[in-house]
Amino acid sequence: MSVETALTRSMRGKEQNQRGDCTIGELAERQHGVVARVQLIGLGLGEDSIDRRLSGGRLHRLHRGVYAVGHRAVSRDGRWMASVLACGAGAVLSHRSAAVLWGLQRHERGAIDITTPRSARSRVAIRRHCTKLLPDEMTVRRGIPVTTASRTLLDLAETVHAEALERAVREAEVLRLPLRPSLGELLVRHPRRRGACALRACLRRLELLPVGRTRSRLEDRFLDFVVRFDLPRPQTNVLLDLDDGTIEADCFWRERRLIVELDGHEAHGTRAAFESDRGRDRRLQAAGWTVVRITWRQLHDEPEALLADLRRLLDADKVPVQAE
Repeated sequence: MSVETALTRSMRGKEQNQRGDCTIGELAERQHGVVARVQLIGLGLGEDSIDRRLSGGRLHRLHRGVYAVGHRAVSRDGRWMASVLACGAGAVLSHRSAAVLWGLQRHERGAIDITTPRSARSRVAIRRHCTKLLPDEMTVRRGIPVTTASRTLLDLAETVHAEALERAVREAEVLRLPLRPSLGELLVRHPRRRGACALRACLRRLELLPVGRTRSRLEDRFLDFVVRFDLPRPQTNVLLDLDDGTIEADCFWRERRLIVELDGHEAHGTRAAFESDRGRDRRLQAAGWTVVRITWRQLHDEPEALLADLRRLLDADKVPVQAE
């Protein structure tokens, strides 16, 4: 082989590699920095070409047959996408992981939840759920195949306690997520599915509870208390405009000018929080609001006394508030 022929072949090889890298890069850009081996083969790359990129550090193995492109620093979306790709055709993000993607929960614990149409063993980093989802129970969010928001709530009902499920359903309403198919339709479609009973009970309870977002178990428990003793329903976590700024009230009854602040130790137990809370109370009282602070202990150990005090406050004659 002449030197000229060897150089020509070498240049062609480099050009092919560059074109291949560009193609891989375009695919990875659409998938949060990750690709699957089967996808690369579908793009025309050979097994040897893929293996050379692995050994050369241009691809990094995340799961069997799934790689990060260029480096291992993959975002959370990238880890979700890699887990979906690792589980094959028809796989979607689901359960707790889907709830975090939809914004229904803040934190994901442990392995990533993936639902697949075929039975397979879970891995250390992936928790598999075998279910054949209907087409309208799957969608794509931020480029990641995922269960719809409503299907996510049904699945979530299998794994979380009632208060967390209620918060998630409320959050879906606050975020105005598309609940298609509707939760009621899903319950008719899957009447015996694990979590169906819990979701039904949650929806029945939410017909009685006030509208709004809750942010803690203490708030959920207080709203249970309100319903159980048939107190007037408050609004929750609503912004109030005062002359010197805006304050957010945990629970308030506008017509009675009554505000209840729920003091969990985690959020209110520091010296800075103590000072801030007293400053808020002073500003609210100066604006004509009655402020009552309720703790876990009072709600749990002194329900009768608490109930009597709230009833007196809610039954007291107050001057009606002008519409804002």
